[in-house]
Amino acid sequence: MRRLVVLGAGTAGTMIANKLRHRLHATDWLITVIDRDDSHLYQPGLLLLPFGVYTPDELTKPRSDVLPPGVGLIVSEIDRVDPEAHRVYLADGQRLDYDYLVIATGTSPRPDQTPGMDGDEWRKSVFDFYTLDGAVALRDKLDTWAGGRLVVHVTEMPIKCPVAPLEFAFLADAYFHKRGMRDRVDITYVTPLEGAFTKPVASKRLGGMLAERDIALESDFVIDRVDTDAKTLVSMDEREVGFDLLVTVPLNMGADYIARSGLGDDLNYVPVDKGTLQCKAFPNIFAIGDAADIPTSKAGSVAHFAVEIFTANFLDMVAGRPMTHRFDGHANCFVESGHGKGLLIDFNYDTEPLPGRYPVPGIGPFTLLGESHVNHLGKLGFRYAYWHLLLKGRPLPVPTLMSMAGKHPATPRA
Repeated sequence: MRRLVVLGAGTAGTMIANKLRHRLHATDWLITVIDRDDSHLYQPGLLLLPFGVYTPDELTKPRSDVLPPGVGLIVSEIDRVDPEAHRVYLADGQRLDYDYLVIATGTSPRPDQTPGMDGDEWRKSVFDFYTLDGAVALRDKLDTWAGGRLVVHVTEMPIKCPVAPLEFAFLADAYFHKRGMRDRVDITYVTPLEGAFTKPVASKRLGGMLAERDIALESDFVIDRVDTDAKTLVSMDEREVGFDLLVTVPLNMGADYIARSGLGDDLNYVPVDKGTLQCKAFPNIFAIGDAADIPTSKAGSVAHFAVEIFTANFLDMVAGRPMTHRFDGHANCFVESGHGKGLLIDFNYDTEPLPGRYPVPGIGPFTLLGESHVNHLGKLGFRYAYWHLLLKGRPLPVPTLMSMAGKHPATPRA
């Protein structure tokens, strides 16, 4: 019997378990998934929780509800991987041998990596929303905050869901308008990038949306430290941005066991072939989703599309056939813009977001790089599709590889 071990039961790991359990003969394969807890989190909902759209209970389910029968689940922290011995060591003393290993433990915010960020003001005037605890604490803070200088800050790229900080700024603008206190709140968006986003066309459009909402943009800001006494962000070149309320995206890093195993780069992401997702150092190891070092967004859509390619390649490889399928870095993301509207962007390794209609060319129903209420509804409706279709490994009506159909190169307005 051949043994497949999947490290991580988030989006990518759960999809892999579901897809391969149905495609591999149960009598020939033992599939085991390992995660540090038994609670699956719908991460896109964390952005909306601080604004009262969701409650914590609506964003979590037991992993047993989303993993298929016949797949073993072990709840434990991972100590390290010995890739030479094909063995995983767990923090509770267990060890598992594998024939094939999939690393899908994602990426996590690390406020401890920036001096002052997780100091005395953490969860008082300095907040994150990329964790459930952080999103809940921020919700409670916003409920009682009287106004002042709100700073939305990105420490360094790459980050999980790179549009989320922009979405937070847009939603905060709408939230304070709705509460009748927008005139008492100054909002500044602080980023290490040259503009609002990584891709030029989208950056121009999103930067224009910041300006329309009277949200200041502080670009090229490489943070050195958070001065919690003075309540300022201080950059490497000694620029300062003051705040009364800081909503920050800390440095994102892969899991620490990857470093202990000698499998990662400086940020604990696993170097892989960007087309096959196969580990460059060990051919029986793959890294999927946020755990890999591929040059595209660390977003749920990327995990979804990458898993489709991985599954086809893995089935070929274990059958002794060459892996001929190539992932193109496809990503698409709904961008909440506030006031019941949103955008949709669709891009890959080589092509930046362009205007058009998606997924049906010329029809939609979603508008690319244009605000619409339908896009907002798509964002909200995805939660159902996530729990009932995507995680279960069932097909969604969108192409795995990026299509140029329905897109046009005209530059949208700023």
